[in-house]
This record gives sequence, structure tokens and C-alpha cells, in this order.
Amino acid sequence: MRECSPLSRRALLGLAAAAVPLTATAPASAAGARSAGTNSAGTSSAGTGVVGGERLGLGGVQVRAAGLPKKLTAEAWLVADRDTGEVLASYNAHRRLAPASTLKMLFADTVLPKFAPEQRYKVTEADLADIPSGSSLVGVQAGTTYTVEQLWQGVFLRSGNDAVHVLAHMNGGVARTVAEMQARAEYLHALDTHVVSPDGFDHKGQISSAYDLTLFARAGLRNADFRRHCGTRTADFPAGGKKTFQIQNTDRLLTGAWGLRPYAGLLGVKNGYTTHAGNTFTGAATRGGRTLLVTVMHPAEGSNAVYEQTAALLDWGFGAGRAAQPVGMLAAPGGPKDTRPTVSPLPSAHPAHASTTPPGPSTLRLAEGAAGTAALLGAGAWALLRRRRASTAGAPAEAAPTGRRRARATDSPAETVPQQGGRRRASAPEPPTEAAPQQSGRHRR
Repeated sequence: MRECSPLSRRALLGLAAAAVPLTATAPASAAGARSAGTNSAGTSSAGTGVVGGERLGLGGVQVRAAGLPKKLTAEAWLVADRDTGEVLASYNAHRRLAPASTLKMLFADTVLPKFAPEQRYKVTEADLADIPSGSSLVGVQAGTTYTVEQLWQGVFLRSGNDAVHVLAHMNGGVARTVAEMQARAEYLHALDTHVVSPDGFDHKGQISSAYDLTLFARAGLRNADFRRHCGTRTADFPAGGKKTFQIQNTDRLLTGAWGLRPYAGLLGVKNGYTTHAGNTFTGAATRGGRTLLVTVMHPAEGSNAVYEQTAALLDWGFGAGRAAQPVGMLAAPGGPKDTRPTVSPLPSAHPAHASTTPPGPSTLRLAEGAAGTAALLGAGAWALLRRRRASTAGAPAEAAPTGRRRARATDSPAETVPQQGGRRRASAPEPPTEAAPQQSGRHRR
């Protein structure tokens, strides 16, 4: 019995080890299963959180109310309450798409507070040298002096990439401005966004989402100068010397251009178009003391569709949407980096950012561990039984009865434990160490 006692203590320790994960970590595993998704590599990812709430990480329409507009052809859209941050409805909220000039909202939110409106700046040839070919321009000229106020009018009203690049050079250069915009996006929890240029032009890898663009609009509207610029319909812009010319805002819901009526209560915010991105728009409007934000990205039709669908979603939000229960939240900016919300991979070709926090063990992995422990205890019990028999018969342990299998430290029990992916492996006396789950879907460049 002295020979058997240590084995019995090991068996008890094994039972205790098996019981702890099944009781202490079961709730975390259940939560992980609820947020499980498939990343771009097609592998399973569990235990990650989604910025704004789990439902916003799902594809398709997310809403808890009736009466949504029927003709919505955009690849992604979102309706949110600016003040409460409640997301009232969405479609592919975290799908990553080319943002076009709506990315200028992030540029303005990042750079606008740095310079006084009355500050003057004389533009050089170098300031205009890196503007992408085919860009929208307001007409900035090298050798002419502009106020910061006028440059921002060129950004907001005409979406002028020339004005953007002048302000970026004033800010220390395009590269520095891009880095600051990326940092600002992360501070706002806009983790779907990857900034390549400050102007939103078609560049490889430049992406954002309906959720992120809505965050940029919400943050920008907290700035009085931002609100004033995005709501300005016309302005006089320097033409050299003492001459000026009038510029008009290209936001058709604000001005009522191209056969559209101005939307009642519209505050702005920013439209965009490129051949790759198609039409994008984020608008904000106030009615009855309530301000709503709507982002629409890439509708199937061109021309006025992005504005018409934005107006329809605003109408819904001010109408039937008043009874809608939120399907998510706009994240509040800031917070320690290790506590910021993260995005789980989406079940689509456009995964969102994966969590930086390793997920907890899944229910299946806990089951595997428990089965492995049970197999170990079974092998130990069999060895104990043989030792007792050998001791009784006065023979060594190797002299097992004919027909019985010899127990060895590396032997596996007859039963096997299924693994994820359909493959099966024989349980070993000690379960092998699991590989750390890969973090995919992140684009932290």
C-alpha cells in the first residue's frame, strides 16, 4: 500500500486540476463562444469583443424596430444618436471599405485644433508637389498667402486636396500627419481604419468603415470650428491679389443641389467620391432637440443615391427609430490602451480587427483537457490494479496475465478525443500544450 499511496495522491491532484477549469472558467468560455467568428485565414477565433457591441460585428441588418427604408443598396450604413451614442440600426457596420473624402473628417479632427483661424500662411511649390493626380482641388496657388480659415473652407466645402496638403505641410508634413491621424483613430477606437494619406484619395490599403466614419463625425462635431465649416454653404476664396471667387459646398443635402431638397435641420458633415470607393457620406441632422448621425457607404447607384439613402435613414431615425432599442454603442474616446474595446473578425471577406487580448479557453478545449485528464487517471488506475495483482501473485509487474495489454508511460487509451477541424488524436498521459490562437484580421501598420 505504501507503493500505491503516491499514485493515489497524484490521481487526486489530477481530479482537482480537471475540476478547476470546468468550474472557474466555464462562464468565460461561454462568452467566448458567443463572440466566435471566422477570420480571414478561415480559422476559428473565440473570446474577442467587438467595438460597440457584438451585434455590430455581424453581417446584415441589425435593428430592433420596424419601418426601415426598403431601398437601401449601400454596402454598409449606420444610424446613431450623437448625444447618447446609441446605434439604432446598422448594416455591415464594421465592414472595411475605401472611405474617399469622408476620411477628411479624421484629418480635420486631428489637425484643426492646432492652428488659429486667423493665422496666415504663404503657400510654396513644395506644399503642392505631392497632391495625387486627379484630385479634387479648390484652387490653392503657390505664392499666395491664405488664412487657416480659408484653407479649411477649401477642405470642407470643395474637398480640396490642395488645401489638405498645404495644412498637412504646415503640420510637419504628410507622413507626420498620417501618423497622427492613425493615432487619433485608435484613440477614438476606430480600429477598422488604416490611414495612407490625409486626403482620402484612392491609395492601396486605405480603409475605414461606417462605424469608424461615424466616430470621426461625432468627435469632430464637438469642435465649434468643425461644426461651422461643415455647415457652411458658400464662401469667398482668394484668387490671387485682391480677387476672390465663390466656392460652394458639395454636400447636396446641405445645399439642395442636383435636384435634391436641402434636408431640414442638417448640420453637415462630409461627402466623398472616388472611382474606387464610389460614393460615401456621413450626415448629421437635428430635429426636436435630437441629433442623429448617418453614414452610408458605396450604394449600388451613383449620383444622388448616397444622399437619398442618408435622408431616408434620417427620416426613419426621427420617426419609427424613436422606438428602436439600440443594437450597439458608439465607443467613447480614450481610456487606457489595454482596456480599449477591440473588434472581433467578421464572418465575411472584410474582417474587422481582432482582439489583442488572447481569448479564454473554449468549451471544446476544456472538454479536451478534461478528457485528457480522465485518460491519465484511467491509465494510472490500470497501472495501480496491475501492481496490486503483481504484488499478490509475487510476480513483477511485467508478468501480466496472458491477453492483457502492458501499461507503459507512453501508451494511449483506446478511446480518442476529437479536435477542432475534424481531426482526431489519441489522448496522451499528459495533454500536449495548445498552440496560442492566432490574432488575425488586424491591420496595425
